[in-house]
Amino acid sequence: MYSARRSDYDVTNTVRVSSAPEVRDAVKDLFAAAWPQMDFVPVARAFQDFELAFTGRMPGYFGVDTIYHDQQHTLDVTLAMARLVAGFEHGHAGTEKALGAERAAVGIMLALFHDIGYLRERGEEAQNGAEFTRNHVSRSARFMNFYLPTVGFGHWAPITAELVHFTGYEKTFEAIGAVITDPRDIQLGHLLGTADMIAQMADRCYLEKCRDRLYPEFVLGGVALPVSPDGGRGVRYASGLDLLRQTPQFMLDTIEKRLDGAFGSAYHHVEPLFGGDNPYMEAIQRSLDHLRQVLRGENWRLLRRTPRVFTAQPDPLTSTRGLMSSYLKRAWTRQPR
Repeated sequence: MYSARRSDYDVTNTVRVSSAPEVRDAVKDLFAAAWPQMDFVPVARAFQDFELAFTGRMPGYFGVDTIYHDQQHTLDVTLAMARLVAGFEHGHAGTEKALGAERAAVGIMLALFHDIGYLRERGEEAQNGAEFTRNHVSRSARFMNFYLPTVGFGHWAPITAELVHFTGYEKTFEAIGAVITDPRDIQLGHLLGTADMIAQMADRCYLEKCRDRLYPEFVLGGVALPVSPDGGRGVRYASGLDLLRQTPQFMLDTIEKRLDGAFGSAYHHVEPLFGGDNPYMEAIQRSLDHLRQVLRGENWRLLRRTPRVFTAQPDPLTSTRGLMSSYLKRAWTRQPR
């Protein structure tokens, strides 16, 4: 069923996740089935505003220039989130655990803007959004505080400012739970965090994207070569290949500690939509198996896909690699002797 999957299509090869209108329509169909009386206009407006922001047409913002966290990544996460909330509602309709249409709409807006913190704002000195890797979630929370009142969801702003942190590492989940008291909101956060992880790990080109795109972002964001308290440089990821060598353990830890642990195996909620199957987890397992095969023989030629990058720049790979080279040169030149 999924063998002929195209690089910019979702895990089922049915929705082009590089297209905001196509993802919007898929989400609308899911919501119409789960909440027939729901007014979809605010969600449709959010998709429109997502396009404006990520293409550089929203006042005050440059378009997205991060090559891993590009438009396709966000739209893929948003579709996964819609499936998760619709599947969850299918299993809890009429109970006190049901999310309801408004909370589900908030979940889609959270997914659409969970990585908007990577976008550079006009007047900032950063040369690439990846420089905000360590604090992009807090920046996204700040955006939600500004944006939600414009679509009639201002009363959700304090909650979303916390829930968006289920996609990152800036706050502990315990700290979020100390602020958010409604179990349905916590569930929404678990679904959001799950969508973020399963969509990217199930991406058809996840392995190539880690090597060729995530590594440069980690360099520019200070993650690959962290600075120690004495000003020296550590080496967490020496190269894109080194990042891949560490990826199997990352995937296993993510499944154990986040997906099955903190998020309570919320990925199962897509299964009612697929006859009990889980195309996301199946794709993740195939990717993990393939990476292990590559690593056994260091046969990097098995990772040869070169998918398109969906940013606001005409040649984002070249410009990002140039910035990475300059960063690395400066980093090692300034290394204490």
